[in-house]
Amino acid sequence: MTLPAVPPLSLIAERLPIIFPEGTPHRGYVVREMSAKTIYVMFYVGAVVGAGQYIRPSQVTDMSDDQAAMLSDEERDAWTKRSLSAKKELPLKPWYKANSRESIRDETVRLGLIPLGAVTERTDVTTTSGSPRYAMAEDFLALFDTELSQDEVDGRIEKWRKAHLTQAALTRTHLVREGRSRSKDAVVVTFPNGETRTMKAGKSSIIAKAVIEEYATRFLKEPVVLWMSESGKKVVQQDDTLARQLKLHIDPSKALPDIILVDLGEQVDGSELLVVFVEVVASDGPVHEHRKKALTEIAIQAGFELTSLRFLTAFEDRSDSVFKKAVSELAWDTAAWFVSEPDNIILLEGVADE
Repeated sequence: MTLPAVPPLSLIAERLPIIFPEGTPHRGYVVREMSAKTIYVMFYVGAVVGAGQYIRPSQVTDMSDDQAAMLSDEERDAWTKRSLSAKKELPLKPWYKANSRESIRDETVRLGLIPLGAVTERTDVTTTSGSPRYAMAEDFLALFDTELSQDEVDGRIEKWRKAHLTQAALTRTHLVREGRSRSKDAVVVTFPNGETRTMKAGKSSIIAKAVIEEYATRFLKEPVVLWMSESGKKVVQQDDTLARQLKLHIDPSKALPDIILVDLGEQVDGSELLVVFVEVVASDGPVHEHRKKALTEIAIQAGFELTSLRFLTAFEDRSDSVFKKAVSELAWDTAAWFVSEPDNIILLEGVADE
């Protein structure tokens, strides 16, 4: 068997974030160092679809820097045989501890690379078998050709994405990239009534814009922006006229949420308005239990009915580390919404006390 050329580990690590842009499902699993090293081992042993060669996670944990530098076909073949032997000797400095096999198998490969079409799994071996079972797709291998110009790399990656990422995933990555590209410019927000406001550049403003222009129009019948602020406590919008009509008192000195939306077309119990308190999270500050309690007290003091309140935390993307850090803190009976997936929402429904 002719073994494929092994690209430098640094090149694999450099291209993975380009192949899998922000917004890619389980992106954290497929762009991290463990993923780059898993792919390196696939190159090293020639685990490519159609070649009849596969790897198992233990080969990734057992690889070492010294062995990875031995690139002759003879050295690679010999290591492949040793690495699958029951009597193998472990290197002094393996890449990972043996218990990292599960992370490689479950996160990097099964949740990450396989669903994206980068890696395939053999179906002719039982799930309990220790036989090697994972191999790279040929078109994925081609993305790491060291002889390509940058334009050729970009072209192959774009073609690969269109072939393997779902339309939903492509849309999600596009929305994230678009938001990032505009994050250095002043942000113009168009309100439901057609009026516009300008916010300073930044990720928070991009998310806030999406809440007004995308979330409100999708999830509310007749949305109105009652209150909106940005970092530094600058008030962007305060609709005092509407507040007076609704007999509400908005006190700017209070620790108000980033956005307060009112749905004039929604009635709860036949009379009450639907009011949504929104926290925009670019780095920190989700609606956790303490924050929810504080916002509820502010709402009651302002004249809102408790049964008409809704709480929302808005993020850029659910694969973002910001969301992953905050998700365990989100309060029950609140919701999470993402700029990159505007048609969907996560509801954290608590169980009412008996």
